[in-house]
Amino acid sequence: MRAHYSDHFVLPLPPDHRFPMSKYAALRERVAALPNVQLVEAAAATDGELALAHDPDYIERVVLGRLTMAEQRTIGFPWSPQMVERSRRSTGATIAACRAALRDGVAVNLAGGTHHAHRDRGQGYCVFNDAAVAARLVQAEAGRRAQGPLQVAIVDLDVHQGNGTASILADDRTVFTLSLHGASNFPFRKETSDLDVALPDGTGDDAYLAALDAALRELRERFEPHLLIYVAGADAHEGDRLGKLHLTTAGMRTRDERVFAFAVELGVPIAVTMAGGYGRDIATTVAVHLNTVQAALALWHGRSQAVNAA
Repeated sequence: MRAHYSDHFVLPLPPDHRFPMSKYAALRERVAALPNVQLVEAAAATDGELALAHDPDYIERVVLGRLTMAEQRTIGFPWSPQMVERSRRSTGATIAACRAALRDGVAVNLAGGTHHAHRDRGQGYCVFNDAAVAARLVQAEAGRRAQGPLQVAIVDLDVHQGNGTASILADDRTVFTLSLHGASNFPFRKETSDLDVALPDGTGDDAYLAALDAALRELRERFEPHLLIYVAGADAHEGDRLGKLHLTTAGMRTRDERVFAFAVELGVPIAVTMAGGYGRDIATTVAVHLNTVQAALALWHGRSQAVNAA
C-alpha cells in the first residue's frame, strides 16, 4: 500500500505554537515499520492543479508572500517559503493518494485533510484545500466516460466542520460532501455541506458510531460515488485538546473500520488523509493516526488477496 508523506518540509514555527508539526515525522517513522507499505515522498501540487479549486489571485499571493497579516493570522501560520512548499506537498500527497487508490483500491496521505481552506482564503492551519483539488483533478484525468463523470464522496470525520470544502464544492453535483463534526466547535460560522451531522460536546463512542452509520446510509441513498476521500481526523478522541468529543481509542478504531467497510460495501476505492489531531499527549494522537493507517492496510491486504485469488 502506498503512503505519501511530506513531513520533510517543516514550517518554521515558534516553540509555543499550537500546531503539532512533530506528529507527522513521528507517524511516518511508525508507518515505516509496517509490512507491505511503500513510503513515497509527495510531489508538489502545481499552480494549475491548485487552480482547480482556488482563485488564481489567491494562489499567486500565497506563492509570492503577499498575504496580509490578517490573512496570515486567519491561517494560523506566518508566511514563509517553507509554508508554501509544505502546502503544495501536502496537497500533492492527496492527489497522489487518490491516483494510487484508483489503481490499487486504497492509499494514504500521512498529512492533508486541509479542509478549512476556501477558494480565495486560508483558515485554521489550512492554506490549500487538498481534497477539493484532488477530487477535481482525478475527475479531469478520468475525462469523459460513458457512465458519466467520476463521482467523488468526501467523508470528513475531523471534529471540525469541513467548511472550506463545503464552500468550494457547494454547487458541484459530482462531489458529495459529508461532514460529521462537533456542533459547538471551530469554525463558529459553518458552511452547508451536502450532509452535515453536528454532534453535541461530550459525544461518546456509541452515539458517535450510530450517527456515522446513519450518515453513511444517507450518503448511499443520495449519491453513487466512484471514489471516497476519507478525512480521518484524530481530534474526535477523548484526549484531544481541541476536540470536545469523548471517543475512546477503540471507538476511533471502530470508526475507521466502518468507513473502510463502507468502501468495501460500495466496491469503490478510498484515499485517506490524516487531518487534525491535537492531543494533550502527541504520542496518543500519533497512535490514533497509526490505527487509521493500519485499518487502511488491512483493506489493502484484503483487496490484494481477492485480486490474486481471481
